Amino acid sequence: MFVLTGVYTFNFIDRQILVILQEPIKAELDLSDTQLGLLTGLAFALLYVTLGLPIARYADSNNRKNVVSISLMVWSAMTAVSGLAQNFMQLLLARIGVGIGEAGGSPPSHSIISDYFEPEKRATALSIYSSGVYIGIFLGFVVGGIIAQNYGWRMALYSLGIPGILYAFLVWFTIKEPLKGRMDKANSAEEQYSLQEVVRTLFGKKTFVFVALASGFQAFNNYGIGNWLPSFLGRIHGMELQTIGITLGIIAAIGGGLGTFLGGYFTDRLRHRNLRWYCWLPALAIAINMLPSLFVFFGANTQAVLFVLLISYFLGALYLGPSIAITHSLVPAQMRAFASAVLFFVLNIIGLGLGPFVVGLLSDLLEPTFGQEAIRYAFLITMLTSVIAAALYYFGARHYEDDILEVG
Repeated sequence: MFVLTGVYTFNFIDRQILVILQEPIKAELDLSDTQLGLLTGLAFALLYVTLGLPIARYADSNNRKNVVSISLMVWSAMTAVSGLAQNFMQLLLARIGVGIGEAGGSPPSHSIISDYFEPEKRATALSIYSSGVYIGIFLGFVVGGIIAQNYGWRMALYSLGIPGILYAFLVWFTIKEPLKGRMDKANSAEEQYSLQEVVRTLFGKKTFVFVALASGFQAFNNYGIGNWLPSFLGRIHGMELQTIGITLGIIAAIGGGLGTFLGGYFTDRLRHRNLRWYCWLPALAIAINMLPSLFVFFGANTQAVLFVLLISYFLGALYLGPSIAITHSLVPAQMRAFASAVLFFVLNIIGLGLGPFVVGLLSDLLEPTFGQEAIRYAFLITMLTSVIAAALYYFGARHYEDDILEVG
C-alpha cells in the first residue's frame, strides 16, 4: 500500500507541477488564463479519463502491478519532455502525453489495495493511498517552486519527472500481485464479467450515480480553485513564487493529507452505526467548507487567509476515500479496477477537465470589470458547485443500504 501511495505521489507531482509553474510559463510563452486552464485541466483530463477505461478493463483480467509500473514510467518521461516545449502547442501535446501515462495509475492500484484489505478497513487503506494527492502537491509545489525561482521552470520539470522513471522499477520489483477477490466471498475472483455487465451493474446502483456525480462536482471545486491558488496568492497577496510553493505545499500536505486519511478512517468507524455515513460525512464536510472558503477568497490579511486555507483544504479532502470505498462495495472484485476508472472518468471530466479551464475562462471574462480582482469572483462562482455536491451525497445516502444488500 505504501509503495502504491508513492506511485500516487508521483502521479500528483507530475499532474500539479504545472500549477506552481503557470505564472512563469505564462510570461515566457505569452499565454492567457484560458490557455493555462486548458494545460492544467482539460488537455490532461481528456486522454487521462478516456484511456483509463480500457486500461482498467485490461487490468481487471491481467497483472495490475505491471500496468501501474509501465504507466508511471510513461507519465514521468512525458513530464520531463514538457520542459523542452517552446510554445503552447508543444506543451499541450506533452501534457496530453502525461495524461495518457497517468490513465493506468489509479484504477489498478485501487483494485490491488482492495485485495489486500478486508471491507471494514478498505476505506482507511484507500484514504492512505489517496493521501498521495497531497504529498504530491507538497513536493511539486515546494520543490518545483524552489527550483523554478532559482533555475527556471524547465529545470523544475526535468528534476521532478526523471525520479519517477526510477521509482517505476521499484514498483515492478517490490509489489506482489494479489489474488483477485482474496478478501471477499469464495470464488468471487473466478467469475468473469462482460463489459456490458460491468456498466449495467454500476449504473444500476443509484448510489453510484449520485456519488460519482457528487465527486465530480466537488473535484470541480477543488481543482478549479486549487489549480489557481498560486496565481491568486501572487496576484492578490503579492507573494513570491518560492514562498507560494513552500506555503501551499505545507498547507496541502497537512490539511489535505489529514483530511483524506480521516475521511476514510472516520467512515470505517462510523459504518458500524450506519453505512450511510460513507455519504453523510462528505456531504457535511462540503457544506461546512463554504464559510472558510469565502474568507479565503475575500480576506485581506494574508496570514489569516493562509490559516483558514488549511482548514478549507482539510474539509475539502474528506470526500475521496469514502467515495472510492462506496464504489468498490457495490461491485464484485473482478469489476473493481474498471469501477474505479468509471468513477474517475466522471470525477476528472467534471473536476479536473472543466474546473481549471472554467476558472481561467471566468478570470479572463471578468478581468475587464475587476482587473486583478477577477480571480476572486471566478473562485466565488466556482464554489457554487459544492452546493450541488453536498446535495448529491445526501441523495446517494438514501439508496446506499439497499444497493449494498443487492451485492450480498
